[in-house]
Amino acid sequence: MKTKLFYNIRVLLLPVFLLVLSNMHSQVLNAPVAAPNQTPPPGSTPWNKACASSSFNDYWVRFTWNPPMVNTDNEFILELSDPDGDFSSPVELARDGSKNLVFDFYMQFAIPTDTRGENYRLRVRSTSPAVTSPASDPYPMYYISVNTGLTIRPQGQADFGDGTAEVCDGNSITLEVYGLPNADTYSYNWYRSGTLLSEKSESITVTSSGMYNVEIDYGACSGSGNTLSNIIDVTTGTSLGIAINPPAKTDLCSGETLPLEANINNSSLTYTWYKDGAVIPSSDNYIYTVDASTPGFEGDYQVEIFGPGACIERSAVVTITNAGNFTVTRNNPANVVLLPGQNTTLSVTTDASSPTYQWYRNGSPVAGATSSSLLVNDTETGSYFARVTLSGGACTSTSVDSEVTEVVTPASFEIVVDYATSYVACENTSIVLEVTTINAIDSGGNSTDVTSSVINDFTYQWKRDGIDVAGETASSISLTNPAENGAYALDGDIGTYSSTSNSLSVQLLVNETLTITSTGTVNCGPAEPIIISTTTDLNGETFTWNQNGVDMGVATPELSVTEAGTYQLVLMRNGCPLPSNEIVITPFDEDLIVLDPGADIVFPEGGSRTVTASGGTSYRWLDSNNVEMSNSDSMTFSEEGDYTLVASVGNCQVIRDVSVTYLDTFRVPNVITVNGDGVNDQWIIPNSYSYQSDVNVIIYNEKGVEVLNEFNYQNNWPSSSVTFAKQNMVFFYKIRNGGEVLKQGTITVIR
Repeated sequence: MKTKLFYNIRVLLLPVFLLVLSNMHSQVLNAPVAAPNQTPPPGSTPWNKACASSSFNDYWVRFTWNPPMVNTDNEFILELSDPDGDFSSPVELARDGSKNLVFDFYMQFAIPTDTRGENYRLRVRSTSPAVTSPASDPYPMYYISVNTGLTIRPQGQADFGDGTAEVCDGNSITLEVYGLPNADTYSYNWYRSGTLLSEKSESITVTSSGMYNVEIDYGACSGSGNTLSNIIDVTTGTSLGIAINPPAKTDLCSGETLPLEANINNSSLTYTWYKDGAVIPSSDNYIYTVDASTPGFEGDYQVEIFGPGACIERSAVVTITNAGNFTVTRNNPANVVLLPGQNTTLSVTTDASSPTYQWYRNGSPVAGATSSSLLVNDTETGSYFARVTLSGGACTSTSVDSEVTEVVTPASFEIVVDYATSYVACENTSIVLEVTTINAIDSGGNSTDVTSSVINDFTYQWKRDGIDVAGETASSISLTNPAENGAYALDGDIGTYSSTSNSLSVQLLVNETLTITSTGTVNCGPAEPIIISTTTDLNGETFTWNQNGVDMGVATPELSVTEAGTYQLVLMRNGCPLPSNEIVITPFDEDLIVLDPGADIVFPEGGSRTVTASGGTSYRWLDSNNVEMSNSDSMTFSEEGDYTLVASVGNCQVIRDVSVTYLDTFRVPNVITVNGDGVNDQWIIPNSYSYQSDVNVIIYNEKGVEVLNEFNYQNNWPSSSVTFAKQNMVFFYKIRNGGEVLKQGTITVIR
């Protein structure tokens, strides 16, 4: 009877042994091959090139592989090479994790929109285990993003014009594709009179006549593109050497005219004149007359010709200038203020040769005012300018007026003060106040900015809260002390005039650092409060304690904290809040304490094992009688039993129980009898594998389907609810730690 039972077990173990043996070898992944389209209704012919577009991008491959089986978490990934078949940076096309028990299946994919080439290859790789198939045969693949006709033009033109271009005397012109985004990313086929040329870029240099056009080179898919462009008819011609005969002069006065004449007078040619690169309308003669009475006549002139047997040619530039073009500069401020009894001198300068001057007041000439300067007194207020006229040479009628000067006598002055730099109350620790504007106000209430002409003539006195600030008599004041906080204004006097400026409020923050410290930063709970304090004397001061930016309503110099949060002290200084540094109190996390290799220790009887703790500031190791064994961060155990670690983190304590057991010496069983007699009813494995959080126990049935996959296995398989279809069944197990297989074999279940 025993012999027969042993034989049956051996027979049952044979297929499992073969499965184990096969898993010692890698899976065999075959190269994917093009397949008929499987999208209903499925096709019957595999594709031999992928010519995709926005309206169609649906392709399939057939993939086969051979056992051994892949793992249950495996995925098959279809990848695409670069255009040369290189897989250095493959592109993922498809991924399937549902075919781990299927050895022959189809994969659907779409090609990326930047795919263009003749030698793409495909491959498939598995992820668990990691195996890669051979590459497929090369396939032409193109995503046809452009499927309408291109447009080409001679480089430099706005468009293709009349579809013609000309090459002169063996020179060259460049034809280019235009209006196509990212034109330089495509490859092209250029044609001359239907003959394919070697150039593949978006432009081509042309030296001979012919009918030129282009299309995008989609290789084997070119027939699907329909991108053939318009035609440019290129002809050859002769250069005639067009030029403008040297004119009598190039510097014209207003009202003069000057004929410009081409050096070739041929009625069969067409003439076009240009000024500053722009076509001059109705300029179709070999002579063009420049009229200096036309505003803006000065500039660069050229003539262009074309005609039978002649190239399109444009002459060199002839520059025409304005002889009456000169400048006049005002030397005095734009606004001048005269106090009673004062006078001032207005003046101009010019770069004109032999100029004459005439001063104007309120639009009328000033009698006898014919020099470059004019003396004005306080009774002669008004708007002044000087008119400068050329008195020699050909352009005697040309004149230029200077900028206007406003001369005023004020009824009063307005002084405006402002912060010299950016200012925010209770943020700045210093600030400068200064005069920014002084306006002269006339009897009608009109305002004239006269800052530059009178700012240095005023006498000043700064006031704080209406009281003179001793020694502050300049047009600006520098404030650096919070004790100087207040409302500032400026009194200014000039002659018989007095004015008080607007008021500016100044609230400076004290240049002081407020520091708080704490007895800890980890909150252990209400029983262990944290004390936050400062060395700054708070007696008689106004202050608040804030938690997470909110006033806690606490008025004590020290703060007792029992909650996590961000804490800060805010002290009022000279009307401004002075914030301290922030202290962040975090809730205590018991996971800070880590035991290596763990709290469940197993070693052979007679041996020992060292456990090291980390994350704490101090440690105490206790035996089962609470007797301290060590106060270091590590403890070496040689006897089994229950032990305790008390770890401190600041004021907080963490207690960890450590269980030490001797290593089971029995082997992993390969037979269990689930007959309900309480003996060998469950699969009990050594404690070096069971109850371990980092050990993964996996059990498969005879079809390779997982029936158990657990970490921290509890020696409880099979449970009472599990039923078995046969009297004797064979299962396969693997015991893993990370990527390492610690143990594998079979389990025979006899019921």
